[in-house]
Amino acid sequence: MARPRTFDEERALDAAMRAFWANGYEATSTQDLCEATGLGRSSIYNTFTSKHDLFRRALARYIDLMSVPQAEILEDTGRSGMERIRALLTRIVDTEYEYREDDGTSIGCLTVNTVVELARRDPDAAALVERDLDIRLGLLRVALDAGRRDGSITTGRDTDALARFVNATIGGMRVSAQAGAGRAVLESIADTALDALHP
Repeated sequence: MARPRTFDEERALDAAMRAFWANGYEATSTQDLCEATGLGRSSIYNTFTSKHDLFRRALARYIDLMSVPQAEILEDTGRSGMERIRALLTRIVDTEYEYREDDGTSIGCLTVNTVVELARRDPDAAALVERDLDIRLGLLRVALDAGRRDGSITTGRDTDALARFVNATIGGMRVSAQAGAGRAVLESIADTALDALHP
């Protein structure tokens, strides 16, 4: 009979996610994961089989956790399309201040960090990031199309190009926050993007 696990696997996964998020995949050692989760090496490897498997599961969890509130904003039919995009960008700015290091810089977005660090050489990470991108662009298109219908978004650019523009703006905001950009800078970037949607 298998021995019952004496730890909360979900809590361990959240702790590992935070370690990878703050430090990146390569810079997070097995010892770092032991310290973050409170587990011994054998427990980590018995549960997650490898550092890579743990990272893959942590990234999938991160994507799921972050996607839900963004989807709620972008699919909110009580708001105009422009209001949905504005609310999303406001959330991005707020979350960059929710997850800060002691030196005041943001830890950014685990998905963006993964694209930069791993996506070109890790097929599993690339597949997760690509799936997330497809979902994110689809949600942005929903809000942008709503904005075209209600008149709050008036640019002549096509919806797919706009969705990619807004997504790239968000990625740029995340990286800027990691480099130390303050709230006023991030809000200015967001305002400029909104101006582009309603020239």
